[in-house]
Formats: sequence, C-alpha cells, structure tokens
Amino acid sequence: MKGEVITVTVDNLVPMVKKMFEEGYRFVTASCVDLGDTHDLIYHFDKDLNLVHLRLNVSKGTKIPSISPVYFCALLVENEIQDLFGIDFDGLVLDYGRKFIIGDEAPNTPFVKIEVTKVQTEKKEG
Repeated sequence: MKGEVITVTVDNLVPMVKKMFEEGYRFVTASCVDLGDTHDLIYHFDKDLNLVHLRLNVSKGTKIPSISPVYFCALLVENEIQDLFGIDFDGLVLDYGRKFIIGDEAPNTPFVKIEVTKVQTEKKEG
C-alpha cells in the first residue's frame, strides 16, 4: 500500500475525514482486516494520484462512527464490512441491518476469525 498512512482513533476519525473532504480528496474505498482481538479499518483517499490512508485499529465490539454523512458513497462499503466482519457503524445514512450482501440463509459474519482447538480423546482398547 503506497501513500501516506495516518493513524486515527474513533474520536478523531470523522473530523479527519471531514478535513479530507474539505481538501478535495476523493473517497476510494475502505478495507478491513480481522487481527484476532482487534480490527484494522483502513480508509483510502485520493487527490491528484496521491493516496492517503486513514488507519483505525479497534477492539472487537467497538462501535465505529460512520463516515457516510461526509462521503455518502461510504454507506456501501460500511454496510459490506458490517455483513462480513460484524462491525457496527454508528450513524450510517442507510443501514441495511447486516443484510446488504449476505442473505438470511448465509453464514453470519463469514470473515471473522474463529478459534478452533483440537480436543484429544482417549482411545479405548478392546
């Protein structure tokens, strides 16, 4: 990922996004990675072929402020991230309630890491 990476927090995410908007940056997309106990959300912006990425690392279960009131088109990727990773966005301009890309019969949050442990059983002789 080339370009400038700026670490943000839940509290300064929306103000930073507003600053990007005011400076004429185009919102490209957002990425999400499940890191086990936390999620990395990376918001990608472009201006004159210069990329800027806002990186937000949050504990699982943290409600994230939506950037869709600033960049309306962000509602698409934020709804997708809700479906795939189970992250809740506060203030989405249009919230599909985790049914944007995942139907009623699909697995819930398929991109969330789950921990599998092997249980050893005793072998009976006989």
